[in-house]
Amino acid sequence: MARRCGYRDTTTGRPCEHLVEAAGRCAAGHPVARALQAAGPAPGPVADVPEVLPSAPPDPGPPAARGKGHPELIEKLAEGISALTTSEEWQHYLDFQSRFHRYSFGNVLLIAAQRSGASQVAGFNAWRKMNRFVRKGEKAIWILAPIVCKKAGDGDGDDEDVRILRGFKWVPVFDISQTDGEELPSVCTRLAGDDPAGHYTTLLGVASSIGFSVEDHQFNGMTNGDCCHSERRIRVEARNTPAQRVKTLAHEIAHALLHESFDNRALAELEAESTAYVVCQALGIDSGDYSFGYVATWAGGGEQAIAGIKASCERIQRTAATILRAFEPTAQEQAA
Repeated sequence: MARRCGYRDTTTGRPCEHLVEAAGRCAAGHPVARALQAAGPAPGPVADVPEVLPSAPPDPGPPAARGKGHPELIEKLAEGISALTTSEEWQHYLDFQSRFHRYSFGNVLLIAAQRSGASQVAGFNAWRKMNRFVRKGEKAIWILAPIVCKKAGDGDGDDEDVRILRGFKWVPVFDISQTDGEELPSVCTRLAGDDPAGHYTTLLGVASSIGFSVEDHQFNGMTNGDCCHSERRIRVEARNTPAQRVKTLAHEIAHALLHESFDNRALAELEAESTAYVVCQALGIDSGDYSFGYVATWAGGGEQAIAGIKASCERIQRTAATILRAFEPTAQEQAA
């Protein structure tokens, strides 16, 4: 029996009236939202989540199981970020970050093309001033730096020198993963502890149910995991503690569900880590030492982070509820 699409336009708020076709899309091209649609429209396009789900998504479960997005944990996350970003530790972190240059869009592309996993880059001497040293044999990342000349004032009452751009030159920089030395200030502390309840194994089942494989991997630098939609693969740092691996896998599953395509990396990281925080707290793992700093850093500060959490609250809650459904007794009995 034909049914209407129901895709809700985020500008007008009006649902699409086209009929759903056999291909799973309506005449206007909207994908059919299945697994998460029951929880209501998302603040962003409905396509963000369903497009990354397999053709036969897991059953959403009985109505009583849906919508357990733990709003009290969202509020706790916001409170933790607010406390962190008004602390002396946060100010120290910002003072340190000011030492790193803000690179142009062109240089960001150059860095990504030469070392896709780069996170913090600086010149050879800049790293030495921070008591870190580039390892012998490391290959430099080449970016463009401006050549600026000073021109004396014109003598008509304007005695200030004028800075004139003459061109650009290639200069070498290195990523933190290419250096050794003193630990840098951080507001993200990797979690300690075990996983006695086997939550990681349950999350492996969640990843499999949406068509993603999970691999152990040893990353360079501070990377804990990644998610590749084209290969439908998640990788998790093998050397981290069991508790950290649970949090990382929850984070990457959130990326798998929410971010097959996105325009704002910072917002994507905020949503994924906020989802991981809610999942971990619901499972009895306190990830605040890592999640508060991670979300605030990507958002650019406490106020921005809290605003982003509020804007994405529905998406975060709905995605957390989807993941946590696998931990409900009925789901675990079926898996057994």
